[in-house]
Amino acid sequence: MTSSTRPDWATIPNLVTLLRLVLLAPVCLLLLDGPDTLAVVLLLVWASTDWVDGLLARALDQTSRTGAIIDPIADRIGLAAIVLALAAADLLPWAALVIIVVVDVAMVALATGAALGGRISVSWLGKVRTFVLMASVFLLVAVAAWWPPMLPAVRWLLWAGVVLHTASGIDYILRARSAPAAGSAGEGPASPR
Repeated sequence: MTSSTRPDWATIPNLVTLLRLVLLAPVCLLLLDGPDTLAVVLLLVWASTDWVDGLLARALDQTSRTGAIIDPIADRIGLAAIVLALAAADLLPWAALVIIVVVDVAMVALATGAALGGRISVSWLGKVRTFVLMASVFLLVAVAAWWPPMLPAVRWLLWAGVVLHTASGIDYILRARSAPAAGSAGEGPASPR
């Protein structure tokens, strides 16, 4: 099926994004039981699907409006669920969880319209934030499973990720608030699919 005849949602990258959401339940359950090797491996698979879906979208020329919407939603839901599981397992400070969730809720409330309208895109700060935050979460789980004495050092990296998450969230909201209103650049609403 060519890209002109297939539905917008029917892409391999979108299937990978859905797989990321499906993997979330077993990852979180394993984290609640206390990180072990299986939890580390599943978390790595979960995190890598975010990179894989983007790579496939570009390589297969299967970028889609649906993918542009569900990918960041899967990221936000996944990160919130994983940090909640880590906080419940006493591996992540509850304050870090609260900050991450508050920033995400603020971004959803104040910037979603601009993002869905294509008036703002992911910034380099957002990409760095995602890398540092996801790397620190992964390292937190790996260290808890294999080398618990290193937990305090990894928590410092986690806090750096939380600071970057906050800065990126503020930047995202400010860019959304200053973005031109929908249709002001001569663009009509996106066509339904």
